[in-house]
Amino acid sequence: MNKIIIGILLGIIAGIIDLIPMILQNLSWDANLSAFSMWVVVGFLTSVTDIKINQIFKSILIAFLALLPTAILLAWKDPSTLIPISIMTIILGGLLGFFFKILSKTK
Repeated sequence: MNKIIIGILLGIIAGIIDLIPMILQNLSWDANLSAFSMWVVVGFLTSVTDIKINQIFKSILIAFLALLPTAILLAWKDPSTLIPISIMTIILGGLLGFFFKILSKTK
């Protein structure tokens, strides 16, 4: 399967996983759509970026870079919100990179 399609599909899966606790907390739909779209973009960028580091670390790095503009806005209002967001970003970013490595057979 094409690496870009794999990346986008994994991003969609990560986005859905990220949405579950957000929906349970009754967060606004703009926050939900923002988080979901971020993971789709992270999946895409993971598939097309050629940084010579471990795939898992690469995906975590890309996830934090994609999160950065939103994190600044969130931290301005309530810095404590960054703790669960950062934990979820590490977990989902790492899993996205792990499964991308397996499914696309990259090093």
